Amino acid sequence: MQSRSISEPTTQTVVKGPKDGFTENLGTNISLIRSRIQNNQLRIEQTKAGKVTKTDIGILYMEGIAKEEIVKEVKERISKIDMDSILDTNYVEEALKDNRKTIFPLFQNSERPDVVSANLLEGKIAIIIQGTPFALILPAVFIQFFHSPEDYYANYLVSSFLRLIRVGSFYVNMYASAIYLALITHHHGLIPTTLMVTLMAQREQVPFPAIVELLVMELAFEVLREAGIRMPRAIGPAVSIVGALILGQAAVEAGFVSAAIVIIVATTAISSFTLPNLNIVNTARGMRFILIFAAAFIGFYGIILFSLCIILHLCSLKSVGVPYLTPLSPVRVSDLKDSLVRIGTSSK
Repeated sequence: MQSRSISEPTTQTVVKGPKDGFTENLGTNISLIRSRIQNNQLRIEQTKAGKVTKTDIGILYMEGIAKEEIVKEVKERISKIDMDSILDTNYVEEALKDNRKTIFPLFQNSERPDVVSANLLEGKIAIIIQGTPFALILPAVFIQFFHSPEDYYANYLVSSFLRLIRVGSFYVNMYASAIYLALITHHHGLIPTTLMVTLMAQREQVPFPAIVELLVMELAFEVLREAGIRMPRAIGPAVSIVGALILGQAAVEAGFVSAAIVIIVATTAISSFTLPNLNIVNTARGMRFILIFAAAFIGFYGIILFSLCIILHLCSLKSVGVPYLTPLSPVRVSDLKDSLVRIGTSSK
């Protein structure tokens, strides 16, 4: 069967590191993994799913490293898939999830053979499906979505710093708009007087409440983001960037929004571009709007209450039986060396 040739991944780009990515052919993808892990402990089991499509699915794991109970559980869940068609990893992901009602990603998707190989060596399981260049890695933990493949191709001090930047950007993306709204509507006393005078002067000509002003700009940027993705690749980035600049400047000059709102929305947008995983970006986008409504309702009290709900929800999540906040909760000291920061390895 003719298939696309091996090319550079489009969603997980790196400056330094391998440039090959998965294709839509299951055999090719398995060979890319085999070329990196030339060990007889590597197990590759193939099955089929989908009543109509009869899609080939490859289950990969390292015998002796991956936990037998997790491997068994994954096989049982795949065997119980009752669908007419399996066309992408998301079909399998939905069937394997412990909690289908959460917005947080419980499995990791990757189109990089080096990422999948590294996870297999850590005892995780990879699921490769015919017809899609994305492999499913499970179980996944929350902190894993802030790790970039390039972290392991650079100095550990630099990698640790950049990893902390990503974690911080995630929370900026979620909370910046809500915190601004809470300050400007409910907690004026927390803003320095000089800054407060400047913000109020900007809002004198704005005819809308702060919540409407913020939501309009957030939704406008989301529309521009989607437009940039759907447009042809050659002009998509230009349309989104130029559109955002022109729209923001025109809105401020027309008096529809204040300049501070444009700065806040731009900050949240830029922070989302630092995150290496699209699933966690979509999570932050969804949470941001809920936090904005909570802040508009009762200010910081709403933000704190909703944040506590998020923490409790995260503590309740599991990925194929593994607690989602591992190794932070429950604490696993041996795994902390590659969580928020990466500790350098010794030759001894």
